[in-house]
Amino acid sequence: MSDERSNERRWVVVAEDGRYVTLGRASDPSEEEILGAEKSLVAQGMSGWLAVMQGSPHVGATPRLMEVRVLGKPKAAFAAASDACVAAILERRREVRG
Repeated sequence: MSDERSNERRWVVVAEDGRYVTLGRASDPSEEEILGAEKSLVAQGMSGWLAVMQGSPHVGATPRLMEVRVLGKPKAAFAAASDACVAAILERRREVRG
């Protein structure tokens, strides 16, 4: 596995517990897509952030997350959610490598 950081960037929604969902890679999400993601989070009793992930979650150097916007009313800090997200990505990589 390469430690080189990918130039890949993707828009993601990161939940307070570190789970994430990709909103898009080829283009910026529309305001409607962002509001729809926020509505879905809140409907599930969750909150989170719109963020940009730099690097691939699958291979290469550890991806980095940059906070863009709050979605809902998170009780935790973005840094804690980001750390949990990256930890889950790295754990999944270890599981896949076996």
